Amino acid sequence: MLRFIVRRLLQMVGVVLVLSLLLFMWLRSLPGGPVSAILGERATPESREALTRALGLDQPLPVQYLRFLQRAAEGNFGVSTGVLPGRDALEIFFMRLPATIELNFFAMLIAVSIGIPLGYFAARRRGTILDNVSIVWSLIGVAVPVFFLAFLLRYWFAVQWQLLPVSGRQSSGLDATHITGLFVLDGLLTREWDAAWDSFLHLILPAVALATIPFAVIFRITRAAVLDVMEEDYVRTAASKGLLDRTIRGRHILRNAMLPVVTIIGLQMGALLAGAVLTERVFSFGGIGEALAIAFERRDYAVLQVLILAAAAIYVLVNLLVDIAYALIDPRVRTR
Repeated sequence: MLRFIVRRLLQMVGVVLVLSLLLFMWLRSLPGGPVSAILGERATPESREALTRALGLDQPLPVQYLRFLQRAAEGNFGVSTGVLPGRDALEIFFMRLPATIELNFFAMLIAVSIGIPLGYFAARRRGTILDNVSIVWSLIGVAVPVFFLAFLLRYWFAVQWQLLPVSGRQSSGLDATHITGLFVLDGLLTREWDAAWDSFLHLILPAVALATIPFAVIFRITRAAVLDVMEEDYVRTAASKGLLDRTIRGRHILRNAMLPVVTIIGLQMGALLAGAVLTERVFSFGGIGEALAIAFERRDYAVLQVLILAAAAIYVLVNLLVDIAYALIDPRVRTR
């Protein structure tokens, strides 16, 4: 198991290095460049030349890339020019990371807690009304764009019916203690139940909007995996031996059907980072996704590079954890 983890870690380092090279080349191909983003359109040729030398942009690209890696290893990604001007880009990432983690956690919790049981029962009752209705809802979840669904949810539940908050992570007038940056958890840790409940209410709409696509994918993969496993010989053999139905479901059907489901959950957790850009912007949630959208608009290259590289690293790390979970479920994976 240790050799398996070390092998995956080495692969992860290689992937991050390749992504850093692609990010470095992409940032330097954008129109205007960091000099224009920092100095603005009214910069003089002298000031542009001086800043170009100060940033090392007059050096050959291989030298610039090595310096980029060195600064990245030291946690120096530059200073924000658009999202929060004057603030360190890495500081902005850590400041906004808890909001995205909290939103993605609740979104995935919704998708998994509904998608897996519904997929299992739909497969066990194949062709029934439950199965057909579930398939239709999963197709709707995939087909409807996240940002459109987010606007609909906000209009119906927040604006028209006023059942839930319109935007933000917490009510502005609420005096709450923030320890971890995860507002619901902070409210529970400090026993400020009103703050925890208020933060939870702010999470419902963006989490539901973000969970629709992962739910649909997890449901369909679970349903297909359960149907495949139910046709295997060892399931029929277990039934013919007179094993209890709950034993067959837990030991033979669900455990084997979970292998592809675990993989798709990991992939969807990474994909949530992309969906969070639109969802956080609609609900002004204050996470990484919203910061990334603002950085694109205002050409904040320092924030762009730290957020994109960090998001890629998180995605690779999540897939590493999925590989480890997969190996724990199926020991044959460790030898591949």
